[in-house]
Amino acid sequence: MPRSIASLSRGRAGRLPLIGGRLCLDFVNTSSGRGTPTHQDHLGAYNDLLAWSHHAGAMEAKTALALAGLAGRNPVAARHVLARSVKLRGALFAILTALARGLPPPAAALASLNESLARSHQAARLEPKDGGFSWAWPMRPPRLDLPLWMIARSAAEMLTDGPLDRLKTCAGEACGWVFLDATRNGRRRWCEMEVCGSRAKMRRFRRRLAA
Repeated sequence: MPRSIASLSRGRAGRLPLIGGRLCLDFVNTSSGRGTPTHQDHLGAYNDLLAWSHHAGAMEAKTALALAGLAGRNPVAARHVLARSVKLRGALFAILTALARGLPPPAAALASLNESLARSHQAARLEPKDGGFSWAWPMRPPRLDLPLWMIARSAAEMLTDGPLDRLKTCAGEACGWVFLDATRNGRRRWCEMEVCGSRAKMRRFRRRLAA
């Protein structure tokens, strides 16, 4: 069992930029360059999912480490949850990119999200918080699919509350990250200007030199 959050993942899952504006969007952004030779997937193991969940603020360190211990004792179940997380991520990507282009979401992707959302509702509880109430997912008994419940809930809240007209995909080559454009003029194009924006500028500069 990993003894610290830093030891959960050897990859970048626990260090990825959180630029989406919603938990579900940052979850989709654990993969980039889909369908290209430079495709990257940062969820190679169940513990990567835990490292990302803690990094994204969805899970306390003690919860992530407890689930890592449970996964170590139940590796087959952990791999099954990882496969479900990848399926959910693909469904969310299909839904969100369609909406960003002004298209209806694919029915199969929406059905997959609803399946995850149904599981989330079965486990969710209302708990008092700051003079009101909030959704919570108790850890007794511990469940390996806890991260998926919070992601599905985040997606449902964003799709029902919006603002969907600010949903965009990065214009960067072989990127595909999704985000909510919070700029005043609504003209944001890049996941990060210093990454995809700078790369696009460099490509344009090289093309001008070649011409």
